[in-house]
Amino acid sequence: MEREEVKKKLDSRLRRIEGQVKGIEKMVDSECGCRDVLVQIAAVRAALNKVGSMILQNYAKDCFVSISDEEVDDKKLEELISTLDMFLK
Repeated sequence: MEREEVKKKLDSRLRRIEGQVKGIEKMVDSECGCRDVLVQIAAVRAALNKVGSMILQNYAKDCFVSISDEEVDDKKLEELISTLDMFLK
């Protein structure tokens, strides 16, 4: 996927998440049921995970785009593993 297309998709998803969070704020202010609020929080969490996944996919591609199959840069590999570990916690 082209970099600009990815950025456009990420921006769109982040704006949607922002709207969901504002919706949750309104639900809390109007004292909606806890279950309904928690369902929306779960939806936001899933949406954030998807955004994180998209960013990680592109990060991994960028890390290895200039590396041939025979030479894996240990520093870049460790950085990628560290980033994955941080995201998955």
